Amino acid sequence: MKMRFLIPLVLGLNALSSAAAADTGERSRTAAAIFAGGCFWCMEPPFDKTEGVISTTSGYTGGTSANPTYEEVSAGGTGHAEAVKIVYDPSKVSYAELLHIFWRNVDPLRKDAQFCDTGSQYRSAIFPLDEEQKRLAEESKRELEDSGRFSQPIVTEIAEAGPFFPAESYHQDYYMKNPNRYTFYRWSCGRDARLEQIWGDEAGGH
Repeated sequence: MKMRFLIPLVLGLNALSSAAAADTGERSRTAAAIFAGGCFWCMEPPFDKTEGVISTTSGYTGGTSANPTYEEVSAGGTGHAEAVKIVYDPSKVSYAELLHIFWRNVDPLRKDAQFCDTGSQYRSAIFPLDEEQKRLAEESKRELEDSGRFSQPIVTEIAEAGPFFPAESYHQDYYMKNPNRYTFYRWSCGRDARLEQIWGDEAGGH
């Protein structure tokens, strides 16, 4: 009698174990990418609306100090850039596709500045997280350089990321929390006008 009860119990535990393993497998099928393109408020939206992107987080990377604050980074003394970390599903969107979106949301011709924001903390940069990302980033930059699209050199950096520090909570999803202020900032900074001037119909595009 006891054996009859043990068999379904064992089968049930095996099923739970398989389900847990499958769930772990699903969760492990994600990757991350880090890009800097000036104000991080403006770099979240184009990726948030991309199918396959799971989350975006505004933060700081590429600097020397630990746990920098917005005040420290914006003052320009830490070496960090305002950046966005993207968690995505590689089966739905590739890193190459994310690079395509990145380029069309930055001014790659302006060094240590983006639009109305100046200083190295607002530089445009790609921060590869492994050798394959580095290869793809360099390839995408080279393709743009060889395209003849620009008469000026592309100054966007491809640099080691170092630790990524999430920004303060009020910066996360700022464009959704404060849509009017965000829209005014973006317009007054001339971001969309400059992107259209550089990229035409591809500006901000996928």
